Amino acid sequence: QEQLVESGGGSVQAGGSLRLSCEDSGYTYMSYCIGWFRQAPGKEREGVATIDIDGSTSYADSVKGRFTISKDNAKNTLYLQMNSLKPEDTAMYYCAADPGPFDCVSGSWRWFNYWGQGTQVTVSS
Repeated sequence: QEQLVESGGGSVQAGGSLRLSCEDSGYTYMSYCIGWFRQAPGKEREGVATIDIDGSTSYADSVKGRFTISKDNAKNTLYLQMNSLKPEDTAMYYCAADPGPFDCVSGSWRWFNYWGQGTQVTVSS
């Protein structure tokens, strides 16, 4: 069964780093618009970063300069390198993919139809 499986979450202190991974077990989603999203308790889900088929990337203003999205097509894996973490980065992080068509770099999380189960990131001050 095709699915996206996240890993790499955990608890870190502010200023620390984590690298999230999202494995595409069905060898399908790396050819789609794919990205990272997060949802904190009581808040709406929001986009963190996306990467298009051609490698174009986009980031939420709140993470620019701190987070880096990348993918390894040979390993069918999407990554999110998170540096200089802040308590406000605490959330459940999800990877999601969709074939579109829509503008991947500005697409709303509502347009993505294929989701992983999420991995928790907790940043303490």
